[in-house]
Amino acid sequence: MFTLAEVASLNDIQPTYRILKPWWDVFMDYLAVVMLMVAIFAGTMQLTKDQVVCLPVLQSTVNSKAQPGMSGKADFTTVETTTGQGEDMSMRTVSFESASTVTPNVHLSRPASDQFQPPESGQQLKKEQKDSSGRKTNLDFQQYVFINQMCYHLALPWYSKYFPYLVLIHTIILIVSSNFWFKYPKTCSKIEHFVSILGKCFESPWTTKALSETACEDSEENKQRLTGAQSLPKYVSTSSDEGSPSANTAMITKSGFKFSADKPMIEVPSVTILDKKDGEQAKALFEKVRKFRAHVEDSDLIYKLYVGQTIIKTVKFIFILCYTANFVNTISFEHICNPKVEHLIGYTQFECTHNMAYMLKKLLISYISLICVYGFICLYTLFWLFRIPLKEYSFEKVREESSFSDIPDVKNDFAFLLHMVDQYDQLYSKRFGVFLSEVSENKLREISLNHEWTFEKLRQHVSRNAQDKQELHLFMLSGVPDAVFDLTDLDVLKLELIPEAKIPAKISQMTNLQELHLCHCPAKVEQTAFSFLRDHLRCLHVKFTDVAEIPAWVYLLKNLRELYLIGNLNSENNKMIGLESLRELRHLKILYVKSNLTKIPPNITDVAPHLTKLVILNDGTKLVVLNSLKKMTNVAELELQNCELERIPHAIFSLSNLQELDLKSNSIRTIEEIISFQHLKRLTCLKLWHNKIVNIPSSITHIRNLESLYLSNNKLESLPAAVFSLQKLRCLDVSYNSIALIPAEIGLLQNLQHFYITGNKIDTLPKQLFKCVKLRTLCLGQNCITSIPDKVSQLLQLTHLELKGNCLEYLPATLGQCQLLRKSGLVVEDHLFDTLPSKVKEMLNQDTSIPFANGI
Repeated sequence: MFTLAEVASLNDIQPTYRILKPWWDVFMDYLAVVMLMVAIFAGTMQLTKDQVVCLPVLQSTVNSKAQPGMSGKADFTTVETTTGQGEDMSMRTVSFESASTVTPNVHLSRPASDQFQPPESGQQLKKEQKDSSGRKTNLDFQQYVFINQMCYHLALPWYSKYFPYLVLIHTIILIVSSNFWFKYPKTCSKIEHFVSILGKCFESPWTTKALSETACEDSEENKQRLTGAQSLPKYVSTSSDEGSPSANTAMITKSGFKFSADKPMIEVPSVTILDKKDGEQAKALFEKVRKFRAHVEDSDLIYKLYVGQTIIKTVKFIFILCYTANFVNTISFEHICNPKVEHLIGYTQFECTHNMAYMLKKLLISYISLICVYGFICLYTLFWLFRIPLKEYSFEKVREESSFSDIPDVKNDFAFLLHMVDQYDQLYSKRFGVFLSEVSENKLREISLNHEWTFEKLRQHVSRNAQDKQELHLFMLSGVPDAVFDLTDLDVLKLELIPEAKIPAKISQMTNLQELHLCHCPAKVEQTAFSFLRDHLRCLHVKFTDVAEIPAWVYLLKNLRELYLIGNLNSENNKMIGLESLRELRHLKILYVKSNLTKIPPNITDVAPHLTKLVILNDGTKLVVLNSLKKMTNVAELELQNCELERIPHAIFSLSNLQELDLKSNSIRTIEEIISFQHLKRLTCLKLWHNKIVNIPSSITHIRNLESLYLSNNKLESLPAAVFSLQKLRCLDVSYNSIALIPAEIGLLQNLQHFYITGNKIDTLPKQLFKCVKLRTLCLGQNCITSIPDKVSQLLQLTHLELKGNCLEYLPATLGQCQLLRKSGLVVEDHLFDTLPSKVKEMLNQDTSIPFANGI
């Protein structure tokens, strides 16, 4: 035998799953337990006390019915035999006066015709009637046991015999149907994961703190409404409101920050204080919720399975009710049995009684009542399942009651699970929604960030850059720590890979800040912070992957002087639309674009009237359309690097104010158009390095004001005399070519200060080279020079001399007469340096405060 507890365990689920059991499932579980009790009680009673008692129907009774004219009294004698476990066998004689003919006691071996004998005297009959109390059948005990068992199986209806087992089987099927979605592998894993995450979200300290903070913010807003707008002093811009961001500009228009006149500070409720351990656990929960949502929202298997098992239970209820109701009347106390064993018993018909009939009938009625209630609940469940779309769940109420207005609506199995949880307790969904909100996640990151990055820690990361400015570089953080804006003496702020960067109004106290770097950091600014940046920011660097990463407020900084844009501006989707707002940058002087342009964006001409320097650094993409350059008449410096140019663009010749031109890393082979540079009277610097130029045309003499000429890393084999007619030339760089000879005309360049001819095929140095007495830098490395003339002593202003990589055997002692030359400026092998006299070496080793000047 099995106990009730063992059977009830089939209906038992993990306690954590109870949050997914609505009231109807719980009620049906209890009904199933009651039905189990009915089945077990009926089965126990049937196994221990169920029995059938049968008595033969004597032939005299039949005969009396056949001969109604016969008179007199007859005794109907029966013997009742009771059987049971542990009971003694007993026989009892019962007398009936219903028959008109007296049937004497006979033996089974006698024929039936001999059973009727003529009566004796009346006194003997009366004596016999007086002595006996019933009629005897002469059946022994084994025959009664046999006939009782035969009639139990033949006379009783099958439902009376198997009712407890049917109830047990039906109940087990209903229990399995109710909890199958908890056991099915493909749904069990999702449910288990969901319940685990839901429990952690409900118990997480961050949930309580976030909801409490919402309440604090609501009370603060009400307080601010009462006190008025004076409680939030804003930064007062020195310029007009022109250039303020429009409504569609990505800014933070509502701030939770307060400022006082003495010290700007942030009022954070005390509930935001979160332990580091709790903060890390909450961060992990946000990630788990995000992944679980992406996994569960893809399918609706849980919903379909729950609907399916509910339909199965409803069909099961209808089936049970239909066939069970028909068997209520079949359960009876009395039954007629015709076992057809007359050759063994001697009787053809028996009348039997079923002692459990009344009990089974009561239990059956109770079971029908329970199954009806169960069925009506199943019908209600189906009504609930199809009344509203359970594959959609809205957090609208939570959004209205909290500050987390960005909690998204969910769908499919995720939505269905939340609907089921709401039937248990709606507080679970409300607390769970906190971990679906990006605002909530950002608040958590902000709190954790401020705990980690204190003012002292940030101060340790401040350094000085090449321009001797205080610089702070923040990399891959979840946000911008509040303590950053307490560094009031900071000059440069670099924010890299901070996707949720927010610049609050507190930045207005950083009065020294003039340069800002945003590397893959689409920062949002508050209105007050924007006003400050618009008036004070002078230099801005923006590095991006997609043009959408460029904050919209960047194009409204009307006092900006320098703008550096590094990223993709030529994709099919972008179409360079991100530069259309440059017209607002009315004071922009320098524009640097590192991208993959095929043409100069027309919108750059919006800043043409005041733009003085334009740099376009391509990634090897060929720059084809350059007509926009003609409108930039005020550009003084132009750089077109790595643009796959094959010739000098004609549009450049229209830039009358051009002073410096850099066409580095292109594919220029010929520069015959250089004669057109004679119209550019202000051109002083021409950089054609890292190209494929073979020769220099003699028309270069027309660029009379040229002061710097860079032709390194080309394919030059000689230097024409026309180059040395440029009397104003101060810097000449022809290094890394194939030049074998330095012409004697080089002595004509009396203003030459920097001469670079490294990496060529020079073997001798002309004496005229040392007539360039203003030379400060002379690079002769990686050539074939065998000796240095003593006339090197004429270069009194020489500060840098490179001789390494030649075929020299010694250095002239006259180097000691170059008073400004020091060992740090002498690039030569150590063994050659040792060939100098000791006095010369001592002089070269002396310290000097004269800075090294390099023209490159």
